[in-house]
Amino acid sequence: MGYRVAVASSDGKFVNDHFGRAAKFLIFEVEEDFFKFVDARDNIPPCSGWAHDDGLLAKSIDLIADCQGVLVSQIGPGASAALQARGVKPFVVPDFIDNALKWLMSAEKI
Repeated sequence: MGYRVAVASSDGKFVNDHFGRAAKFLIFEVEEDFFKFVDARDNIPPCSGWAHDDGLLAKSIDLIADCQGVLVSQIGPGASAALQARGVKPFVVPDFIDNALKWLMSAEKI
């Protein structure tokens, strides 16, 4: 049985966005031995500077709530806890998307 993973990426190649500053999430369906891109979802970033908007944070999490994990380059402790409370595991993996997804599959983190 597969699962979905959101990826915070500004260029579609690299996991390079901080969760709170991500303007888009790429959604991948991950199976036992392969993954495929299924969707791109526009997001209103909840962070500006050192503060975040709780309402926008909740909307960002709602946007990817059907995913079991999210790959990011950085994430704050509040956003991490809020994601985990909704059943979405955050992973800090600043790498090429393909490499990060392969790592996730091989590490069986989800």
